[in-house]
Amino acid sequence: MIALSLAEVAAATSGELIRHGADAPETIVSGAVDTDSRAIGAGGIFVAKPGEHTDGHRFVGAAAEQGAALAIVEHAVDAPITQVVVADAVAALADLARVVVERVRANGTLRVVGITGSNGKTTTKNMLRTILEAEGPTVAPVASFNNAVGAPLTMLRVTEDTAYLVCEFGADAPGQIARLAGLVTPDVGIVLMVGLSHAGGFGGIEQTALAKRELVEQIRAGGIAVLNTDDPRVAAMAETAAERGVLVRWFGEHDGADIRVSQLDVTPSGTRAQVAIDGEAHELFLKVLGAHHIKNAVAALTAAVALGVSPESAIARLETIELAERWRMEVMGSDRVRIINDAYNASPDAMQAALRTLAQITGEGERMVAVLGAMSELGERDVEEHQKIGLLAVRLRIPRIVVVGAEARPLFLSAIAEGSWSEEAVFFETADEAFEYLKDELRDGDRVLVKSSNASGLRILGDRLGELFS
Repeated sequence: MIALSLAEVAAATSGELIRHGADAPETIVSGAVDTDSRAIGAGGIFVAKPGEHTDGHRFVGAAAEQGAALAIVEHAVDAPITQVVVADAVAALADLARVVVERVRANGTLRVVGITGSNGKTTTKNMLRTILEAEGPTVAPVASFNNAVGAPLTMLRVTEDTAYLVCEFGADAPGQIARLAGLVTPDVGIVLMVGLSHAGGFGGIEQTALAKRELVEQIRAGGIAVLNTDDPRVAAMAETAAERGVLVRWFGEHDGADIRVSQLDVTPSGTRAQVAIDGEAHELFLKVLGAHHIKNAVAALTAAVALGVSPESAIARLETIELAERWRMEVMGSDRVRIINDAYNASPDAMQAALRTLAQITGEGERMVAVLGAMSELGERDVEEHQKIGLLAVRLRIPRIVVVGAEARPLFLSAIAEGSWSEEAVFFETADEAFEYLKDELRDGDRVLVKSSNASGLRILGDRLGELFS
């Protein structure tokens, strides 16, 4: 974090300063900010956030022992550390992030990019970070730090030298993206797509679209909205951009895209595509598995070019990326039995894309195996969407469909109804049961997709299979 006095931190968070030892209002703090006392280092700021299972106030003393210089708390704690008492620790974290980003922006050349979408946020963030960090000091989220805590923690990592701040904005209810993006008013906002991810929380896909539009509504006047021309709900956000004096740059497969992708060739080693950038032809070979990641790459490319990066440099950096993120189409195992562990997030769109990728990369003499768990937060469409995935798996002629978990059972029943009999489709209540089956069932030449939402825990099953067949 940038250097602030204790008094400035208290003012930024509307808190009461309670000093310890020799600390004075003018005492400077500049260490990293975290809500995990175990991650606090010397000079750090610990935010005592109440949680579902524990209360951060219990760990203020531990943070002090770790070397923390300041604790932001909701009530004073008996611990040897200066404290700022606030009404709401999470809100204070956001307020502090807003002040820090405003100061860096005022004193330097910081450019802020915000990313949202039902799928692909983390992958696109990682791709854009890879492009931008070669241009200048870049701050981007760790893993999927995109919520009310993770996003401000990312923002607070900026320093006076930071050239680019890339923020990922997720939400499961209306208003959340507006609040997070409003902390930084991005110079560039990327909207990837609107799908059924978190549809249960939003109340339907049209409400999801309104929530994603909140990012466009927070882009600063004169900024740039990077929009997916292939998604009608995203394309409609151009009207909001125009109302705010925000320029639109389009990416996608349609002719009207400023950066247009075409001629996809999906192979086991990656995807090759033709990319036209303002009419000029380029070739992109993405090592990250799956044709759907080309769209994420083109979104990152569009934002980078809008920020002044040369297309040639941006493409060259994209081509160095081998893994989008842990548990995102992560290739494991060996040439004998290849495991594709994609069990961190799963919406209907992502599930369909992963299954199609499995079909595209499985060659003659090889066998497709799909290990599938539940998709979360689909609301009233839960059963219907799982049934559609079972139907697709059979129509893709996947000869072994392994369904895991009670919540995914409609998927299994759909596959059976479509004609996947004679143990072509099997069901297990637990990942452990599925592992015991798969360790004996898998054979040389198998190409295995493990796909589910994070809540289903199949990513650990994927890791176990990857280790077993490595």
